[in-house]
Amino acid sequence: MGNTDYWQIFDYIDGNLFWKIKPSLAVKIGDKAGTITSNGYVVVRYQNKKTMVHRIIFSMFHGFVPKEVDHINRIKTDNRIENLRPATRSENNLNKIAQKNSKSGIKNVSWHKASNKWVVQYKGKHHGCFVDLEEAKKIALQISEISV
Repeated sequence: MGNTDYWQIFDYIDGNLFWKIKPSLAVKIGDKAGTITSNGYVVVRYQNKKTMVHRIIFSMFHGFVPKEVDHINRIKTDNRIENLRPATRSENNLNKIAQKNSKSGIKNVSWHKASNKWVVQYKGKHHGCFVDLEEAKKIALQISEISV
């Protein structure tokens, strides 16, 4: 969509975009814009180009699009402007949830089988071994907050 003025194309209401124009035969003015992709983000197609809705909304309110736009609450479909912030790749990665195969369910905390303890590692640096998962979680959260 390039340098297009998004306010001429969309209305913004509570994190959603609605068409102000009729971009195709199947779409009416006032229809909600966007579909959810397989990776969970909302995208909109306009003039044969797909653009992520959170990037459009950020641009509408701030006049620019940073390299990355982070969903503060980690919900990819929550595109309310107050939930979006500019971020670097590393800041955006820090705000991700633990991977699905994580035994602890906590980012930066893993199980060390040989010692039968929870290990906290952050940015390749070891921050301790813990018998108690809650203690490991507390340390992992403290470390990630300090680094942001």
